[in-house]
Amino acid sequence: MPHHVTLNPRTLISRLPFRARLAVSFAGLFLLVGSALLASVVVLARYGTAQKVQGMAIAYVDAPSSSTQFGPTTPVQPAVGSNAASGAASGEALIRKIDQTVRAVQDTALREMVLWSGVALVVMTVIAGVLGWRLAGRALRPVAAITGAARQISEENLHQRLSLTGPDDELHRLADTFDTMLDRLERSFESQRRFVANASHELKTPLAVQRTCLQVGFPDPLPGDLADVRDDLLATNYEAERLINALLLLARSDRGLDETEPVDLAATARAVAAELAPLASGNEVRVDLDADADAPLVVPGDPVLVRHLLTNLTRNAIQYNQPGGQVRIRLDTATATATVANTGPAVAPEKIPDLFEPFRRHGPDRTASTGHGLGLSIARSIAEAHGAELTARARDEGGLVLTLAFGP
Repeated sequence: MPHHVTLNPRTLISRLPFRARLAVSFAGLFLLVGSALLASVVVLARYGTAQKVQGMAIAYVDAPSSSTQFGPTTPVQPAVGSNAASGAASGEALIRKIDQTVRAVQDTALREMVLWSGVALVVMTVIAGVLGWRLAGRALRPVAAITGAARQISEENLHQRLSLTGPDDELHRLADTFDTMLDRLERSFESQRRFVANASHELKTPLAVQRTCLQVGFPDPLPGDLADVRDDLLATNYEAERLINALLLLARSDRGLDETEPVDLAATARAVAAELAPLASGNEVRVDLDADADAPLVVPGDPVLVRHLLTNLTRNAIQYNQPGGQVRIRLDTATATATVANTGPAVAPEKIPDLFEPFRRHGPDRTASTGHGLGLSIARSIAEAHGAELTARARDEGGLVLTLAFGP
């Protein structure tokens, strides 16, 4: 059976931009008021002409041409006899004919008035819509100015303010509220910057002292039980330090870039592949790099952050893989994209957005048993700091394809 889609006018209007809705509202209001005015004029005109026609009296005058005169005078008494009867009959017929003629003229006049008034109403409604569009644009011009200024304000220039001038109206209060919000954001970002600057020393120093105490206090040779305890404590210390480094890196990338320099992605990818070769060998995963040596992909950015970005993507592809699997890193200079594809278990498409959330990992079907669930969230944060877009899609045969697209 065919499915009939019902169109709700309110739904269609709600999908229009605000300026268009204002113009449609102006035109609709004009059409409604004009229609009511036209209807009242038609009703009153019909009622008034009917009253005038009923108030007209007819006078009969004996004349060879049987002509009649109309006027508000008293009717003349007709003559008696057969001539009077025939005259009365012809007079009644003439009255009916005149009445029909008057009504026809009245209906024709009303139809013409309604027709041309309706045409004029439609034309004026269109004109009202166009004028409403322009008036709405003028009324919303301060909002457009606020929007443009808000787009230019970022983390790097939070000190800027809208400082809207003019009367103390709704738009002025909106701009003041926005400036107040920027004040709070600027204080928050300054607090975050101070935290990132101090957290490295405050958090990593105790871990370094702890690690040194373990290494010095429990030197080799040790009994088997103590050696296992020391190794477990050192491993826990190393994981805690990795977690702190990851959190600090995430906070640093969220702050944006202070300065950039040209970064060769091909050279960085080769260094990352060499660094992660032991991890790939331990997981029985082969890492392949496909890059054009004659046309290297060079992007502006922070070399340290870009290396962390590629490292996180490649490590994620190695860890969440399967024995005998493959990781392929491909750099495309023409499109300024880098892709990291891996084999492995199938990933449901609806689960992909969760992988970019901090401390979120895929289910137990992924083979990795280590990691904090920060790799892809850090990678996306670094990509956004470089004006790049990091996306992921599931491969039909299993695994993921991570695409890093740099802007022009």
